[in-house]
Amino acid sequence: PRGKSLLERRFLEPFAERVFGDYPDPEFHLDREQDRLPPNVRVIEFYLPAGKQLNSHHTQENYVSANYTHVARDLLDVGINVIAQLVAVDKDEEGFSLSCNSDISLDLMAALGKRDDLAFVAQVNRNLPFMYGDAVVARDSFDLVLDDPCFDHRIFAPPRMPVSDADHMIGLYASTLIKDGGELQVGIGALGDALVYSMLLRHQDNDVYADVLRDLGVEEKFGTVIRKKGDMSRFNKGLFGATEMFVDSFMHLIDAGIMKRRVYDHAILQRLLNEGAITEDVTAETLYHLLERRAINPRFTAKDFRFLKAFGILREGVEYDDGYLVLEDGTRIEADLNQEASADHLFARCLGKRMANGAIVHGAFFLGPQAFYDWLNAMPKEMRRLIHMKSVTRVNQLYGHEELDRLHRKDARFVNTAMMMTLFGGAASDQLADGRVVSGVGGQYNFVAMAHALPDGHSLLQLRSTRTERGRMRSSIVFNYGHITIPRHLRDIVITEYGIADLRGKTDSEVAAALIEVADSRFQNALIREAQQAGKLRKGYKVPGQFRNNYPETIQAHMARLRSGGLFPTLPFGTDFTDEELVLGKVLKSLKNKAASKRRILQLLLRSAGRSGGALEPYLRRMGLEAPKTLEERLYARLLGAELGSLMSSWTKKG
Repeated sequence: PRGKSLLERRFLEPFAERVFGDYPDPEFHLDREQDRLPPNVRVIEFYLPAGKQLNSHHTQENYVSANYTHVARDLLDVGINVIAQLVAVDKDEEGFSLSCNSDISLDLMAALGKRDDLAFVAQVNRNLPFMYGDAVVARDSFDLVLDDPCFDHRIFAPPRMPVSDADHMIGLYASTLIKDGGELQVGIGALGDALVYSMLLRHQDNDVYADVLRDLGVEEKFGTVIRKKGDMSRFNKGLFGATEMFVDSFMHLIDAGIMKRRVYDHAILQRLLNEGAITEDVTAETLYHLLERRAINPRFTAKDFRFLKAFGILREGVEYDDGYLVLEDGTRIEADLNQEASADHLFARCLGKRMANGAIVHGAFFLGPQAFYDWLNAMPKEMRRLIHMKSVTRVNQLYGHEELDRLHRKDARFVNTAMMMTLFGGAASDQLADGRVVSGVGGQYNFVAMAHALPDGHSLLQLRSTRTERGRMRSSIVFNYGHITIPRHLRDIVITEYGIADLRGKTDSEVAAALIEVADSRFQNALIREAQQAGKLRKGYKVPGQFRNNYPETIQAHMARLRSGGLFPTLPFGTDFTDEELVLGKVLKSLKNKAASKRRILQLLLRSAGRSGGALEPYLRRMGLEAPKTLEERLYARLLGAELGSLMSSWTKKG
């Protein structure tokens, strides 16, 4: 990250040096930022860092809107001829691991194979975790391999961000809709961290979790949808994770024993597990159930043996030879379940103890702070093998492997973020009404559509109820908007800091009312008027009393009480920012919002007189502004001091 203003640069440069270290800045990115790309170079992207390229003409002109699952196809259509991939190595493994990015590369490899007009290039980085699943590929899959210690730079590691009061409330409400024994997909960022924090509280201290929900009146307001579609008990069965992005917050779910439900890439085996006919503990009944479902023959073939061995039903050390199972000591047992004596010997000496090669996570790529990579690298291999990296088409859609995925993804919850919702149930998540792209569609559309395709699946769209636009507070729930990512016919569940709106299968009037009831109360009356004028909400509608107190101050009061008891910390999983940087980050964000108004900046400058030294000194020193020399430095020092002073005054008033 590089700042544009003096304040941004002073804030980011020391932080970037400390956190990103020797990670190389892509030269195309630096040239694009400076508007100096050579005329023969175009940088085409399908996903952008949120909000970072809004004012880049080159980026906006060369953005491709596409589902993540269609990116490989689109690359082929434009005639891609070089594919470069970071890979991991392990001295005990023969192949390379695609590690953090099996997503598109596996699809391209499958489509292209070996071609003279295409070069697959691998660059080895020994800091990358060696991941399994479909990520392990033969070394000769690549035409060129770059392997030198100079390429072992740090892996890109974005820091964890603070979780606001509103984010924690959204995460808390979302946590009530995650079913034990189900499947979970969640994205990166503060909202994902907030959800996982509340899930940990639900699992590790369920009595406290229940008290929090009771104090907030969650049962009275949203008990119907929670009882029908959610769960508030501990995660005794555990969850399976199927997510395009294997996020660092999953690390905490795995360590806590929440993400532990194993799935297996065999439809009959998985169906038997789902039905409870068998368990992961291998017994003679396991074989008889497989025989009954015709997954194996009574007299094992070589194919039957490979299947049983692959999933640990037959133990390590047992081999197959022409209809016989051969033990380490040379004993030969006829592989025939119809022969009672042979079957008894087989059960006694050949069965494994527990099924093998299951997965607790299917992921297409991963990204997170350095602590996440350290955790993966330190993880025992047998544990890391439970994380299966796959292609994005294998994770983000059902096509081609539908029977198996339907079995894996029971009670699936797909948790994503929207920027705005219309009163009709449409969501804008990637682009503004003026056409400027904020981020990208990514896999959001895929997962929302999948939620509707699965009989017990649900899409949970997390939405902060307000946003700041040109220095003014606006509602994120609007009557209509000039761009839609998720069409209204795919509406399902929307969650704001004020609660849960259950929209699936509801009429336009019911959808509008449900969204108004979880909107900020400062905007509820205006939304009601617009909906009524359009004939979409009955004239006599009034917001129920329990939803008329949807104000930030209400949330802040709730969270202050909870935090006084040690709950819902701003940084639930730690951070790479120092204490001073956390404060400065809030100040810079506030200044950026005020920058659109010259009047507000002038007021700040007038208030800044005499504000220096004392409590402000550590912050000014961190920004190199404790002794400003130039006019620009003096101006920024005064602005920073004024905003810091205002922030500290507000803390004092809150006690």
